[in-house]
Amino acid sequence: MNIEAIVNVVFAVSALFALAVMLKHDMQMMQQNSYRNERYIKWFKQNNESTSMQRLIALFATIVSATSMCENSWYVIIIISCLLVWTGVSELRKKFKKPLVFTKRVQRLYFTELALILLVTAAVAVWKQNIYTAGFVMALATAVSGFITMAVNWLMKPVENHINQGFINDAKRRLAGMQDMKIVGITGSYGKTSTKHYLNRILREKYSVLMTPGSYNTPMGVVRTVREMMQPYNDLFIVEMGAKNIGDIKEICDIVHPQMGIVTAVGAQHLESFKSIENVQRTKFELVDALPADGFAVVNNDFPYVANREVTNVECVRYSVGDENKGDYRAKNIQYSSRGTSFTIEGCGKSIDLQTKLVGECNISNLMAAVIVAMKLDVPEQKIKYAVSRI
Repeated sequence: MNIEAIVNVVFAVSALFALAVMLKHDMQMMQQNSYRNERYIKWFKQNNESTSMQRLIALFATIVSATSMCENSWYVIIIISCLLVWTGVSELRKKFKKPLVFTKRVQRLYFTELALILLVTAAVAVWKQNIYTAGFVMALATAVSGFITMAVNWLMKPVENHINQGFINDAKRRLAGMQDMKIVGITGSYGKTSTKHYLNRILREKYSVLMTPGSYNTPMGVVRTVREMMQPYNDLFIVEMGAKNIGDIKEICDIVHPQMGIVTAVGAQHLESFKSIENVQRTKFELVDALPADGFAVVNNDFPYVANREVTNVECVRYSVGDENKGDYRAKNIQYSSRGTSFTIEGCGKSIDLQTKLVGECNISNLMAAVIVAMKLDVPEQKIKYAVSRI
């Protein structure tokens, strides 16, 4: 093999490495944008992804390698190859808050995308009868990989929808077989994750509880929890429900059919996608609207867009850490010390004194929601006190 052939192979391998790494980056961002092209496009524009250093280098490599006079300039091609390798290495060394999770969906999208590009690359190389053109095609694909990712995601959508619907149907079937299990939904602009953990700790004193782990607060995250973690002996299922668009909470409710719901807050979160605070309110209260006639709602009246939302379809109690006139349940006698916080929850003819290691009104508020639901589910007062003191 002469020097030209060796250089061409090095170029092709370098371009393949850069391509594989950039496709991984694109897939990571697609995953974080819930596999929705419209969200991915917004992220792509906001982060000036089309002019990132990696893509500019790949574009430079494409332009230079397309120049016929460079075809036999092996030293130029070596420089381009080094730049492509540097592109891949620099991308791999980046630290991300949420790394790519190689789920089966990611695997399907990633390897389909890579296979299609390699198929086109091979076809062009055979047509031109020169492996050098393979490097050119892959360098070009690296420069525009974000657009290719969106195209493949769109093409695969019917397949993914069919697969997801099968998972959803299986989760519904499992839930239908556990008719005695109570399901509690929790949503809110703030505080839903903390409230979920507090409620789980308190209810564990009496029941076998399953809660959605981590950030499994999307429809498919909830479905995965049901299919992989739910046990026949579970008495209660606590479902955290996240949302970025109108209808997101309803979609989860249509899967799990909660009997109880907590709305911790309505605030200016995700306004870019919701457009208005009224849309945030409407979406968060999709949980309350989905409850059955004999259901039970617990809502935080310390937020104006919770307090001004009327609830008539189910029994609804309102709680407040602030103004005593705002809620059915109120936090009183709040005292902070080096040991944490002591306070009293009063309302609806009940009163319970609590001590927690936590501090801050936000934690008192989240604890209140959990305690109210625990009292509704007949957890003994002493067990509630003990659980709260251990959080």
